Amino acid sequence: MSRNGTESEPCVLGLKRGMVILEEHNPQWEQAASYAIGLIKGILKEDVLDIQHVGSTAIKYIAAKPIIDIAVGTMDFDKILLHKTELEENGIIFRGNDQPEQLLFVMGDFHNDTRTHHIHVVKYMEKQWNNYIAFRDYFNGNEEIAKEYEALKMELTRKYPDDRISYTEGKKEFILRILEEAVMEY
Repeated sequence: MSRNGTESEPCVLGLKRGMVILEEHNPQWEQAASYAIGLIKGILKEDVLDIQHVGSTAIKYIAAKPIIDIAVGTMDFDKILLHKTELEENGIIFRGNDQPEQLLFVMGDFHNDTRTHHIHVVKYMEKQWNNYIAFRDYFNGNEEIAKEYEALKMELTRKYPDDRISYTEGKKEFILRILEEAVMEY
């Protein structure tokens, strides 16, 4: 169900930091991801090996927070950081290292503290990259398990609508279990 409870509401992308709201899967998320991927490729050129739409918005069966996750595969973080100014000029802001072995960039309406895209720069074909791809592909190939994940996310959303950290922590055990299966399968 969309934010206002209707099925026909147009795609609304982004959330204020810390908020947790789930939207029904929206095919427009793929268009938003494709646009961002094209923009990033145009800036990073040969310093990127692959860019993929990942995360829950890339899983066709389930509701997700309306924030597009993108994995950028590179062999050299320093080369990516050389593009920091051009990325920022295009609305892609460096936020640092949100996880080990990963650079985080974000897109959004920063005046309203809203994020529309999380861009995770990781080493291509290493653990983080493989986890992002396997996670997406596993859920897209296993609708029943994807729906199980969606049910968990909905329960956590009801518990923690204004606490993204607790919401994320609540998914951790399930994600780790599924990642183990996903990496073996994919």
